[in-house]
Amino acid sequence: MKEKILEILDTNCDYTLEEIALMVDATCDEVAKAIDEMKNSKIILRNKSIINWDKTEKEFVSALIEVKVSPQRGEGFDKIAERIYKFPEVKSLYLIAGAFDLTLIIEGKTMHEVASFVASRLAPLEFVISTSTHFVLKKYKYEGIIFDDDEKDTREVISL
Repeated sequence: MKEKILEILDTNCDYTLEEIALMVDATCDEVAKAIDEMKNSKIILRNKSIINWDKTEKEFVSALIEVKVSPQRGEGFDKIAERIYKFPEVKSLYLIAGAFDLTLIIEGKTMHEVASFVASRLAPLEFVISTSTHFVLKKYKYEGIIFDDDEKDTREVISL
């Protein structure tokens, strides 16, 4: 039941307890208890709205930064990641396999602000070997949500 609740909440966290209970064939109390247990055990971390910021007045820049690091003896990547994810600009941080070790998603008010963060705060860290910054120009899809899904009906109207 818990896995099904997680799938439902991952799709849309706006469902009521009653709606979730119907979907998983359980009582509201059972669903509420399961959700509380998952929050307490940090399986559910938080509910979040997905916002298309391009349709608002807020302006900011997102960038994906690939970072090659030298792991510290006895500490590996975890301590390095902890140091990096504490920067408020860092929205996401992933350990990856491939040419780079870490991938960061960061946000700033301008491209200059992002570049300044990389040059003055990230790159000088003693364990950072190299960085590669990629600016996000447009979001098409995020968390399974398509942003500009303005499919137009191209069928011809036939009248008799």
